[in-house]
Amino acid sequence: MPLLKLDGSVLGTTVGGRVASYADVLEPVQQAVVSIHSTMTVRRPSGFRRGGSAPPRKREGLGSGVIVSPDGFIITNNHVVDGADELSVSLTDNREFKARIIGADDKTDIAVIKIEASKLPSVTLADSDKIRVGDIVFAIGNPLGVGQTVTSGIVSAKGRTELGILDDVDGYEDFIQTDAAINMGNSGGALIDAKGRLVGINSAIISPSDGSIGIGFAIPVNLAASIMHSLVENGGQVPRGYLGVSSETLTADQADSLKLPHDTHGVKVTDVSADSPAAKAGLKPDDVIIAINEHAVASLPDLRLTIAQIAPGSMAVIKFMRLGQEKSQKVSLARLDETINDLLPGVRVVPFSTGTASIFGGRRGNGAAPPTSGLVISAVKSSSAYVDELVPGQIIMQINRADVTDLASARKLIRPGANVFSIYYRSNAADVTITVR
Repeated sequence: MPLLKLDGSVLGTTVGGRVASYADVLEPVQQAVVSIHSTMTVRRPSGFRRGGSAPPRKREGLGSGVIVSPDGFIITNNHVVDGADELSVSLTDNREFKARIIGADDKTDIAVIKIEASKLPSVTLADSDKIRVGDIVFAIGNPLGVGQTVTSGIVSAKGRTELGILDDVDGYEDFIQTDAAINMGNSGGALIDAKGRLVGINSAIISPSDGSIGIGFAIPVNLAASIMHSLVENGGQVPRGYLGVSSETLTADQADSLKLPHDTHGVKVTDVSADSPAAKAGLKPDDVIIAINEHAVASLPDLRLTIAQIAPGSMAVIKFMRLGQEKSQKVSLARLDETINDLLPGVRVVPFSTGTASIFGGRRGNGAAPPTSGLVISAVKSSSAYVDELVPGQIIMQINRADVTDLASARKLIRPGANVFSIYYRSNAADVTITVR
């Protein structure tokens, strides 16, 4: 028998003065990360058969969530719970609970659910504004249903906007990028720093194969916590501030023409809506907004997110440049109308573009030619009364035999009772009757 050297001791946190394990930091956090199982009824488009949709079927989903309070409040992603008929939550100690949705916000992909329990393990929240590129982070969740898993990496980038992940709902993007492995099932799970604090909610990946290639995105915990408080305090709704300007990210050429320093970062106002808070505060086209409440505004996504997080009716201090001079003005924000892009309650549409035909066209189907104008359904909320008849991707060409050209005219074509929608979908065209109540 060979003589083997054995050492059965537990690996310490440090070995030779270097960090050798994060087990002691992560073990209590792992207990606060849960698996979320959803069951939903899927009503499939019928290919335009008479009678509406094909027979429904049940679909099961899997995601993750993070317990943020001992009395059972859990933060997860909206896309984990959207459309769910039933939710169950599994803890690491094998306990299972039924869960109810407190509220969900598709524009940030944050949802809050609740289980009836007490003295639950919960996480400590960090200040995600203070994270830095290069910080060590850990992703905790239930990827691919294999069971709870911890992966490690660093913060690869922060402030990722304009990724297009939430474009279909005109959402607000401000992601932390990480190379900690994130896969399907990790959604809604925790991004943890080296002190064991929650810095983000894992949400999405970029991958040609749907598997991790080291480009994952998490919603900063400051934003997630803000949305959670709004959902809890406002009956599942998120009231957002409204300023009333059309704007664009300032370019170097624009800074030159406005006689601003080359290093000026901000948002150039292109138009001010009549009777809006911005108009009442005296903002004008060509003003360059550089800060809101001392928070620097460097781009249009910055401005949208910053204003949206301020409660309607609150006073905000806007710092801006006008004719080369820095000015400051207080403004009372109004409430953003979230239904501005809805054709029907819960049915969001976007204008048709030439690229849409290539996305939803392709095959000729029943011989119908792709449309050249209309409105494209970008999202249908699960709570919408029209979720059985209308689905994202459908192109509405006509309503009651009149051509659809824009949202305003389309709304005028709709009447109470039965309406005939001429729709193009998956290379097929057909009429669908939509009853408006």
